Amino acid sequence: MDYQMTFKRYELKYLLSQKEKECIFKVMKDYMKLDSYGRTTIRNIYFDTDTFQLIRRSLEKPVYKEKLRIRSYCPVNANDPVFVELKKKYESVVYKRRLVLPEKVVMDSFQNGTPLPETSQIAREIQYFRNYYESLHPTVFLSYEREAYYALDGSDLRITFDENIYYRRDGFSLGSEIYGSPLLKEDQSLMEIKISGGIPLWMSRVLTQYHIYRSSFSKYGAAYRRMFTEKMKGGYCNA
Repeated sequence: MDYQMTFKRYELKYLLSQKEKECIFKVMKDYMKLDSYGRTTIRNIYFDTDTFQLIRRSLEKPVYKEKLRIRSYCPVNANDPVFVELKKKYESVVYKRRLVLPEKVVMDSFQNGTPLPETSQIAREIQYFRNYYESLHPTVFLSYEREAYYALDGSDLRITFDENIYYRRDGFSLGSEIYGSPLLKEDQSLMEIKISGGIPLWMSRVLTQYHIYRSSFSKYGAAYRRMFTEKMKGGYCNA
């Protein structure tokens, strides 16, 4: 299967109530269609330093920030392919570059401190990132259920809705069961508008009509804040 390996786009986020989501659905059904994957459960493992340098810097809202994770769109076995993703954001534009490798190969690489067995430009960028930050290791497992929609007019617009977002500090395998602590309220979802240009007029109108405003919500950032709060209360986390 051929996968897209590089992305350059805006990613606009909105925290929605169930009622707001329903209002958006009523309008977008004429413009968007559920993609071929339907509703999927996405699993992510984020890598960071012992002091959580990457996410702490990201929460300071700098002009440039970056993160490294591995991701799957279904439960995997050790030899199944997963995505290794280097995600950067500069002046509101998101750049994502990724490789596809077996999960065991990726995890062994980080555990042993050895390079990934790839020689591509993307692999070199990931290795430079690892060399710069040193001692990156799994810090947070994040999972959520996603519905993804594509534009009927053939544009590159994509809209996703994430629900049941959970985080945890153990079970670092993309083949593991889903469990952890929730990041959203039961009736909340996170909508992301992914596009290389401006928001279409129909979406701008519905956002204005229902007074729905952008959010800076970050899943990993929200998980780190929760972990830090738990630490302050004497919990198990070592954030």
